[in-house]
Amino acid sequence: MLHSSTAYLLVSHGSRDPRPQIEMQYLAKLVAQWLQQSSVGDSDRPLVEAAVLELAQPLHQQIQQFAEQVLALGGRQLQIVPLFLLPGVHVMEDIPAEVAIAQQRLGDAIALKICPYLGSHAHLPEVWLERVSGASDPQIRRILLGHGSRRAGGNQPMEAIALQLNALPAYWSVSPSLIDQVNHLVSQGFTQIEILPYFLFAGGITDAIAQAIEDIQQQLPNVRLHWIPPQGATESLARFVVAAIADANAALNTVRETAKP
Repeated sequence: MLHSSTAYLLVSHGSRDPRPQIEMQYLAKLVAQWLQQSSVGDSDRPLVEAAVLELAQPLHQQIQQFAEQVLALGGRQLQIVPLFLLPGVHVMEDIPAEVAIAQQRLGDAIALKICPYLGSHAHLPEVWLERVSGASDPQIRRILLGHGSRRAGGNQPMEAIALQLNALPAYWSVSPSLIDQVNHLVSQGFTQIEILPYFLFAGGITDAIAQAIEDIQQQLPNVRLHWIPPQGATESLARFVVAAIADANAALNTVRETAKP
């Protein structure tokens, strides 16, 4: 029996590369452990699973299947936690649409709640600051490299985080590119550049980025480029996800209290 009214479904993009899904499954286990240790979950057996938006069965079906498991164990609420870093179409349109379909099919038996996407959390920069070196070294400059969004305003959250990290933003799919920002720093006389991935897990894109960095390094032998691998499913990331869930619940409770007559 599930000794909790709430379960959690971590939702990521999905990939043909098996590594992100392996990381997601492990992260779900870590999040369950941290929920068990914290005051966020009301259970000694928190139920946490992972799902993907693309390259699998439709997300609403994954939600429905997990929700039915939760109901069978006595749960009454399922929180959807989007592990996305930018507010693109997936976050703003696709996930809400899939959740709405699942809710319609499930009826009133269980409540589906969407948490704010992970990249919107105010303390997200701390996840990256834990992993950078030379924080006070004036000779080292940083570039925060993400996929990039063509959606109007879609890159602003990452740019705000880059500012907090004292880093230049660069994008894999839109301008400014990595080579643009490397050349900009080199033109200012910097020869030590730390490149931070705005990705949670290793995959095909991060492999391509690592290769691109090697190519740039060969073109600029007098410059030291240091690529920091993606975060991965770490205890630190799991703690952050739990903190984000707690903050989302606190905000929701505040709204409920304010709405009371």
